[in-house]
Amino acid sequence: MRDILDAVAAGELSPEAAEAKLRGYVTGEAGRFDAARERRSGVPEAVLADGKTPAEVAALVATSLESTDRAIATRLTEEHVRAVRERLDEEAPAASIRLHDRAGVLVARSPDFEPPALDASVAVVTAGTSDAVPAGEAAAIACEMGADVDRISDVGVAALTRLTDQLERLREHDVLVVAAGREGALPTVVAGLVDVPVIGLPVSTGYGHGGEGEAALSGMLQSCTALSVVNVDAGFTAGAQAGLVARRADAARRE
Repeated sequence: MRDILDAVAAGELSPEAAEAKLRGYVTGEAGRFDAARERRSGVPEAVLADGKTPAEVAALVATSLESTDRAIATRLTEEHVRAVRERLDEEAPAASIRLHDRAGVLVARSPDFEPPALDASVAVVTAGTSDAVPAGEAAAIACEMGADVDRISDVGVAALTRLTDQLERLREHDVLVVAAGREGALPTVVAGLVDVPVIGLPVSTGYGHGGEGEAALSGMLQSCTALSVVNVDAGFTAGAQAGLVARRADAARRE
């Protein structure tokens, strides 16, 4: 503790970063930020923009950047992005900002941030273009956890030749996130053709009976091939699960 206090007194550590080290969380103007989540669970904390005002999201992003040298925000609107950029331009002008536009994910890093790097790969697979938003969220999170991410798009079951053309590529990876809407058949088919873990990501496409992802979720839960399933549009969760598998694969290769 004394070392932390001395670092604050010397200007080498901000009060926010010191609070994060001592308590594991930081209390800011928009709430508490779980700064120790990545150390504790291997999954980086992220700011969910849904239900928050642009000012609240910007404040939490600034807190995250100050305390951990990185900030991840998900489900952003244009107003959220604008507020975050304005705040960081004022408080952290040296920070780099990457916007995964379609996925609604923003990642900000300070110049001192050292990104993780794993000797492991994740493929994020989509049945069609409509699945790109939650799939993009999954890809962004797996990437931020250090995995090498390969995007494989438009291989839905409506034309199985699109999938069979990519089988060798799929089999090269340590874990697959497979996103599909409508009846959600693609993860089941993929899981029956590869010998790596498959995480099914149901997407809220489709209409009428079983629409909005309900049929996709039900189909994946009833899969006769072995796979794991996350909730509808839960791209963050799918990416985090894939990242954890990638961490284990990396650790095994280092032994």
